[in-house]
Amino acid sequence: MENRKHHGVKGGGPKRKFHKPAPKVNPEDFVFGIQSVLELLRSEKDIEKILVHKDSNHEDIETLARQRRVFIQRVPSERLNRITGKNHQGVIAFVSSVNYALLSNVVAEAYEKGKTPLILILDRITDVRNFGAISRTAEACGVDALVIPTRGAAQINSDAMKTSSGALSFIPVCKENDLTLAIEGLQNSGFRVIGCTEKTSDVYSAHELNGPLAIVMGSEEDGISESILRKCDMLGSIPMLGKVGSLNVSVAAGVMLYEVIRQRGEAES
Repeated sequence: MENRKHHGVKGGGPKRKFHKPAPKVNPEDFVFGIQSVLELLRSEKDIEKILVHKDSNHEDIETLARQRRVFIQRVPSERLNRITGKNHQGVIAFVSSVNYALLSNVVAEAYEKGKTPLILILDRITDVRNFGAISRTAEACGVDALVIPTRGAAQINSDAMKTSSGALSFIPVCKENDLTLAIEGLQNSGFRVIGCTEKTSDVYSAHELNGPLAIVMGSEEDGISESILRKCDMLGSIPMLGKVGSLNVSVAAGVMLYEVIRQRGEAES
């Protein structure tokens, strides 16, 4: 009898314990110094996050960051010094390469255009190259928006832009403080939500994916979080016929998206 394993995705292959070298940071992706960061906060540019020295007190920066809902992370001086050897004054801000969109606006616009909306939710995808590759496939498949969490997501920097082959210049990205609330909002707007996970025996292609749909892809380490799994209307696994236990998350996202295209194409024919 054929042995069919049904798995979702956890990022691609067995885990290996080793220390990865700190990734190089492109100088174009950040600004440093108190005045430079203050000016950035006063501008209309979107900011990924701000790193401040754990013992410092930058009240003006923290006040503006809270007003703009920018995540602040307190870190030791070694972390800041690894990013730049220049006088950072205990504060570094990472600039987003895209301008974030409001999910409600994206959904409303899709409905107004008479489209059947398709949203891709990325639950803690942290690898920049995975994120870029997913963005490229999503744009090619006509996805209306990518949704990422405020914390625990890949930084949208020059590497992400490069890996996406420019797709991030065309597909809206929405940043949400709480993905479970974002999913509830989509469901209230007529969406069904499917989670791609190994924690089900249901094959992804057995579900009807024709209507307004949101697909959830989980993190490279542990897949979709339990709280988000419980919010999904349906779960789908990708059959694995070989000895490898999971697919890379960018490949799995492509499998899911092209199944939506296949089903919607058949529905229109």
